[in-house]
Amino acid sequence: MKILLIDIETSPNLAHVWGIWQQNVGLSQLLESSYTMCYSAKWLGEEDVYFDSVHRNDAKKMLEGVHAMLCEADAVVHYNGSKFDIPTLNKEFLVHKMTPPPPIKQIDLLRTVKSQFRFPSNKLDYVAQRLGLGKKKDHEGHILWVKCMNGDKKAWKTMEEYNIQDVILLEKLYNRLTPWIKTPLNKTIMMKDRDGFVCPTCSKPHLVSKGFRYTTTGAYQRYQCKACGAHSTDTRTIIPHAKLKHLA
Repeated sequence: MKILLIDIETSPNLAHVWGIWQQNVGLSQLLESSYTMCYSAKWLGEEDVYFDSVHRNDAKKMLEGVHAMLCEADAVVHYNGSKFDIPTLNKEFLVHKMTPPPPIKQIDLLRTVKSQFRFPSNKLDYVAQRLGLGKKKDHEGHILWVKCMNGDKKAWKTMEEYNIQDVILLEKLYNRLTPWIKTPLNKTIMMKDRDGFVCPTCSKPHLVSKGFRYTTTGAYQRYQCKACGAHSTDTRTIIPHAKLKHLA
């Protein structure tokens, strides 16, 4: 199973404004729309980290690279990507007359962080540091994007390091949060031998019984993985519904 981790950086919209507080910017004031400046991606568990930008290539060639990886991936992991990264890339594909990538299972770690925990901040940098996974690369802020838009080579080097570090943090966070993800990938689907009990989250055989899950059709054995901590339920009925009724 191929899992792609991805993060993009975009330019700001440029516009004429008369103030800086609670402004309603009309389309006639818009000078330049936001676009994808660069992306960083890596395959889960592999060493190589891929980076491309409009500084290295023209926009369409850059987009063709990330499009190809999305077409190859079985799932994509991101942070707020369901609302930002993927819709932004889809917009770029449409503008550049490219076909849509296939439907891919998305694992948005921001959604996991928001739904499962109560951190003071849900920002990737804070959560990663709080869990001892590292931190985002420091930079000068908004001016870095401005310098990159103006072709500053030194700024682009910093942007590349910043973008790559985000994906490295993303992988570390994914590995840490895997047992907490509500709809994780079932890694046993691609296994040839599915008769044995293995963890569907990490595919390790280190399972311990954790009671039963009762439904209207019967009782199903519950397990917890000693390797990753994830909970799972066997798909085979231990006690059929008819026997449950008899026992009651």
